[in-house]
Amino acid sequence: MNNKKVAIVTLGWREYTTKYFEAFMASARAQDYPGETMVFVTDNETSPETYELIAKTAPDAVVILNKTNDGFAKGMNDGMREALRQGYDYIAVINIHTTFEPDYISELVKAMEADEKIGVAQGLMLMPDKQTISSLGNATHFLGFGYCRGYNYKYEDYKSAIGNRQSAIFYPSGTSMFFRREALERIGLMDEEYWMYNEDQEIGWRVWLAGYKCVLAPKAVMYSDYQFKRSMAKVYWMDRNRIISLLICFKLPTLFLILPAFVIMEIGQIFFALANGWLKDKLRVYVYFLQPRTWFYLVKARRRNQSLRTTKDREIAPLITGEIKHQEFEDWKLRLINPVFDLYWRIARSVIWW
Repeated sequence: MNNKKVAIVTLGWREYTTKYFEAFMASARAQDYPGETMVFVTDNETSPETYELIAKTAPDAVVILNKTNDGFAKGMNDGMREALRQGYDYIAVINIHTTFEPDYISELVKAMEADEKIGVAQGLMLMPDKQTISSLGNATHFLGFGYCRGYNYKYEDYKSAIGNRQSAIFYPSGTSMFFRREALERIGLMDEEYWMYNEDQEIGWRVWLAGYKCVLAPKAVMYSDYQFKRSMAKVYWMDRNRIISLLICFKLPTLFLILPAFVIMEIGQIFFALANGWLKDKLRVYVYFLQPRTWFYLVKARRRNQSLRTTKDREIAPLITGEIKHQEFEDWKLRLINPVFDLYWRIARSVIWW
């Protein structure tokens, strides 16, 4: 295990760099992993102030400076690509707003070395209070909605159920992704069309399609200063990207099977958007899918993903859920539709043989 080289890849952006980078680097330096590690930092929309901070805090890090902000996926990919070029065996993609235990890297390497079919692992993500769950691995609804399992629940209530053994998850949170080099070489990097949100969902789906596994490694613990409310302004990206994931990852028969539920959900979302002041963003999603450029992209991305396929939808379907849980907006509407869509997915799943 000690001969495996690990790249720690993170992404800065303006005030995120100034607020979080020093604490992030303190965690990176405190790692007890005996093998070689190196930090790769991409600084999006870099400035003299953020560059000076990075250079002072991490003079030995590999630094990539981007004058513009081209999104989360592109920024992380820049660091991942350089780490692969330099021959690192494992790529730890870690969001800058985190700190992590000294054995974080060691535990992830142990998990990966124990099973060569693991393509990517996620650590146990807690909030800074160290008592509240941020993510136990992420789940995907059959209509493309992704969410953090256990979000905002007390860790003590889940601790015995989680245990110390790794378990399958649909995809890792983009805050904590630990990739095997061989898996990345097969499936490629994150899809930069996503820009932000759901790119972790799509690459996790690709991991499964290619015959690898996504797992939670609960002995690797990190603390993430992330709040879902901060993301509510980004509904356009979340809604657009979850539809992309469906179109490029599911087989065509599965897409036809979920179409009635998809139409019902879209009608409901239009009314919800109208009532909550983001109808303009919802309409922007439809405009995006009406553009010829989008059609060309979808065809290309779908061919890429389906060419990787060694796993049938029938095998992936049990990992996909019919309910949306662990959200801050679990109001009566969500409680009403969850049983209906869960039943729909259970029936649909039973007829998927492809």
